[in-house]
Amino acid sequence: MNPVISVIVPCYNQAQFLEECLQSVLEQSFTDWECIIVDDGSPDNTEEIGLKWQSKDERFGYVKKVNGGLSSARNYGIERARGQFILPLDCDDKIGKDYIRLGLQVFWERKNIGVVYSKAWYFGAITRPWILADYDKRFLLCENLVFCSAFFRKEDWKTIGGYDENMRFGWEDWEFWINLIYTTGKDVYRVDYTGFYYRQKDSSMLASFASSIEKQTKAYDYIYNKHKKYYEENFPHPIIAYKRMLELGNKNKLLLLYLKKFQSLFSRKKVHNT
Repeated sequence: MNPVISVIVPCYNQAQFLEECLQSVLEQSFTDWECIIVDDGSPDNTEEIGLKWQSKDERFGYVKKVNGGLSSARNYGIERARGQFILPLDCDDKIGKDYIRLGLQVFWERKNIGVVYSKAWYFGAITRPWILADYDKRFLLCENLVFCSAFFRKEDWKTIGGYDENMRFGWEDWEFWINLIYTTGKDVYRVDYTGFYYRQKDSSMLASFASSIEKQTKAYDYIYNKHKKYYEENFPHPIIAYKRMLELGNKNKLLLLYLKKFQSLFSRKKVHNT
C-alpha cells in the first residue's frame, strides 16, 4: 500500500547536514511515510549518504537528477511521491518527532484546510524561537507568512502546476503558497507545536539572496506580475499594505518597490473612477 505522506528532501552541496535531517524523519511518531532524497546534481557525497539511508530503511528512497535548482528538485521528488500529502524538507533543516502526526490530524479533521504548518525554531549559528507573524490571507501577498516546510496535498500541487521553476534564487516557497491558497481557495492552519527547526548558517543561498536588493526586486516583480489580479483585488489603497509591512518588520528598500507598485495601481483606479 502507498504511504500516507511523502517527505521530499532536495539536496545540493549540503551533505554534511543531510543525515541529521533524515534522522529527524526516521524518529517520527507517525510511521506511515516515505522520504524521497533528491540529489540535485550535487558535487559532494550526497549520493553516498542517500544510498546509505535507502539501504538502512526501505521508507527512504534516493533519486538523482541534473542540477536545476530548488523548485525543480522539489517538483522532481513530488512527481515520484506516492503519498496523498507532501512535506518538503530542505536537507539542512529538521522536524520535531510529532510534526507529521499533528499535521495530518489537521487535514483529517478539517476538510477546508490546504496548508498546515507549526511553530518554528532557529538552530545552528543562532538558537532561538522563530517568531512568525499570524497568518492572514490578504497580507500573504505582502510577506511570506508560512515557512517552506509546511504540509499540502499532492492533488493541489498538481492543480497549480507545482513549484515555479523560473524562481531559482529565492522566495519560491512564498510564490507557491500564494498560488496554492488563492487558486484553491483553501485555508491555512498553524499547529500549536514546535515542529520545524530551521538551520541558521553564517553563509547560505538565502542569506546571499536576502542581502541582494537587486535579486529581491526581480523576485518580487516576478511574483507581483504573475499574481497581479490578487494584488489589485486586495489592495485598492497602498497605505494599507505599507502599514502592514511595517508591522511585519519589513523596513528594507524593498518597501519602496511595494509602495511604488500599489501607488501606481491606486492612481490608475482613481483616474478610471473619476
